[in-house]
Amino acid sequence: MPGSDDKTMSAIETVVRVRNKNGLHARPSSVLAETALKFTGTTIRLRRGDVEVDAKSIMELLLLEAHCDAELALTVEGDETEAAVAAIRGLFEREFDIAL
Repeated sequence: MPGSDDKTMSAIETVVRVRNKNGLHARPSSVLAETALKFTGTTIRLRRGDVEVDAKSIMELLLLEAHCDAELALTVEGDETEAAVAAIRGLFEREFDIAL
């Protein structure tokens, strides 16, 4: 039946700011990728300038070279966009729950 199993794919674009003083280094990248991987039906991308990466990849996240106060464009598309944005935004706001 047409439309009975269709899922509406929605996208959310927003900006997040790196707040921790050491920037988006290996540990926060690991926490971010681990969180992003929980949203299997969702594409999560971060962009800084001309560099856009998959937030589910630690190695790609490191390519952003995002220092303290860097603003990153966050694009989330898929099944759980709102939950994914809330989870990722929360990580940035809480400085990835890492005490340095």
